[in-house]
Amino acid sequence: MHSAVRWKLSWESELQLEDHVELAKFFRESYGPTGAFNAKPFEGSKSWAGARPELRAIAYDSAGVAAHMGLLRRFIKIGTVDLLVAELGLYGVRPDLERLGIGHSIRAVHPILQELNVPFAFGTVRQALHRHIERFSQHSPLTILSGIRVRSTLPQPRLDLPPTRVDDALVTVLPVGRPISDWPPGTMIDRNGPEL
Repeated sequence: MHSAVRWKLSWESELQLEDHVELAKFFRESYGPTGAFNAKPFEGSKSWAGARPELRAIAYDSAGVAAHMGLLRRFIKIGTVDLLVAELGLYGVRPDLERLGIGHSIRAVHPILQELNVPFAFGTVRQALHRHIERFSQHSPLTILSGIRVRSTLPQPRLDLPPTRVDDALVTVLPVGRPISDWPPGTMIDRNGPEL
């Protein structure tokens, strides 16, 4: 089935309304089985949950959207160090194609990461995905950092919640323009915005 999948890199401003509608449906169907709350941000034609990506790697096959990964350049703060990264997130694979793993997505975006001249790609994943990410990182330069807390702003300000939240997620780092040894030490990352 992988030979029938084609990857397309699209800047956010290139997407049309029908693209957002198709992607929103894809996310509802991909994230919905993990809980109705996870599918809720994708109601109607909204194809992002937190921060809106600037670039998307979208895999298509004969049934439509097969997989997706979003990318957003931003400065994060680790201790006192401001660091430019390409945040990778908004990852999903259609349930019938689960073997089309994160490795395929990263290979699709890697050339553009190099063109963007970012030192690192950065992302966070739920602790439940530790084994999945660990298997992938054995065959790639992806590094998993644990014991790091990540502070993010809420996508929408709410009167009943604080404006930020802190997660104990797994942090993934992919060296792009600099070696992993240049990643700043620290146990808290401030995203300075909502997660992708």
